Amino acid sequence: MVDITHKSSTLRKAVATATVKTSSIATIEAIQQRKVPKGDIFEFSRAAALFAVKKTSDVIPDCHPLPVEYTSVTYAIEDLSVVISVEVHTVYKTGVEVEAMHGASVAALVMYDMLKPIDKQVEIHNIKLLEKTGGKSDRKYAAEDIKAAVVVCSDSIHQGKNEDRSGKVILAKLEESGCRDIEYTVVPDEFDIIQNTLVEYKNQNIDLVIFTGGTGASARDVTPDAISPMIGRPMPGIMETARNYGQKRIKTSMLSRSVAGFSGQTLVLTFPGSVKGAEEYMQALFPQVLHIFELKDKYRH
Repeated sequence: MVDITHKSSTLRKAVATATVKTSSIATIEAIQQRKVPKGDIFEFSRAAALFAVKKTSDVIPDCHPLPVEYTSVTYAIEDLSVVISVEVHTVYKTGVEVEAMHGASVAALVMYDMLKPIDKQVEIHNIKLLEKTGGKSDRKYAAEDIKAAVVVCSDSIHQGKNEDRSGKVILAKLEESGCRDIEYTVVPDEFDIIQNTLVEYKNQNIDLVIFTGGTGASARDVTPDAISPMIGRPMPGIMETARNYGQKRIKTSMLSRSVAGFSGQTLVLTFPGSVKGAEEYMQALFPQVLHIFELKDKYRH
């Protein structure tokens, strides 16, 4: 089963259809008038679809069990066919397209079973996904024109004693999100140097600066202390989201003092210096945080 532990729960929806084709108007009339000998095919197939949606992970090996928040089963008569539509909603880490298609498939099978005594030529056609929404892939963010910078704050890396890994994780994720113009530098854990580095990037009209390292509780962890006075427009929800994401995976995530906000026209984010922390913050925030640049005119003073 695919690992989805790194994903965040979002509202996800899917609509799938299946078509049951009959061979005569008499069959359609029997359906509409509720005169099918085995019973009301709309109600039987609806109940079956609801069961199928809930039981999808029991019969499809790689499907994750998930909370089904809503299911709708509707029908439309089109010529000699009945079109079944199944819509499913969840707030979870993975989508519900297979659940919707499974529900439509089983509803169609129930209709087939109930109609075959009166119509030997009944057929099931076109089980398909009509639409799905939700998740990171649901929307693309324009990042090609964003100028970004990654600043690694670490005495040991600056002195050449250790190799940077967290900054490289951030660089890779920014590139994956579509950023092409990215600066990279390493600085020591020095208050003034950190502030001066941000000033330099602001003067270069950098849109996004991510500092990694120095967000913990030790005496040398001064990144938030240096950056906070330079933030004129705080964006607290960004780090609330990142810490909440991390806390569900590592119990010490609450100890991060990371901050986020605008310094002039530059969005500044401060990330933990550990590889795992930087990776989790990127997973929690990107690419959706890039939406802020589509709205940045609203943040100008």
